[in-house]
Amino acid sequence: MAKKKISKEVMVNAFIRYVLEHGKQPTSVFKFAEELGISESVFYDHFGSFRGLETSIWTDFMQETIAILDKDTSYAAFNAREKLLSFYFTHVQQLRAHRSFILAQTKELKPGPEVPYFLKNYRDTFLEYAQSLIKDGIESGEIADRKYLSDQYYKGFWVQLLFVLKFWVDDDSAGFEKTDEAIEKAVNLSFDLIGRGPLESVIDFAKFVAQNR
Repeated sequence: MAKKKISKEVMVNAFIRYVLEHGKQPTSVFKFAEELGISESVFYDHFGSFRGLETSIWTDFMQETIAILDKDTSYAAFNAREKLLSFYFTHVQQLRAHRSFILAQTKELKPGPEVPYFLKNYRDTFLEYAQSLIKDGIESGEIADRKYLSDQYYKGFWVQLLFVLKFWVDDDSAGFEKTDEAIEKAVNLSFDLIGRGPLESVIDFAKFVAQNR
């Protein structure tokens, strides 16, 4: 007998609904497949485990945001600061459709070196985006190219993304207005730090003193 076919999207939506209705993952792939009216092997056509399914959900969140930005003709003309602002606003807007699921998964989320398994591919996709953004910013002169430090900027953007996620998760303001404000302040601060500014003057002065002793 031919296996009943089911799309990845239908399976993901069914998993999210199950988690929201029961407050936990299905007890087994077999039980989950049975509820969907498919054989267990059909599940494995798409995912290797529930962990893989969760990872895919978050990776899709990130990839969908980047795809939306890539299709926006005005986005290409933005400077690095404007692009990052657009990224955060678009990403939060995308996440709103799955807020209840995200609240359940990120209630213990904290900025730090430990990354939950379901965020690892999500993080890697974002870091690739951030590194490209930084490269463009350095080439345009918007971001300062500092020896040793420039290669670490992307790590700061990851911490910033975790901050934005956590702030949004905790935000109970209408329309998440406080999150919008937090995004603007966080991005402006980060670009004040990595752009040419007072720090550059300090570095230049230190170099001058060292070279003229």
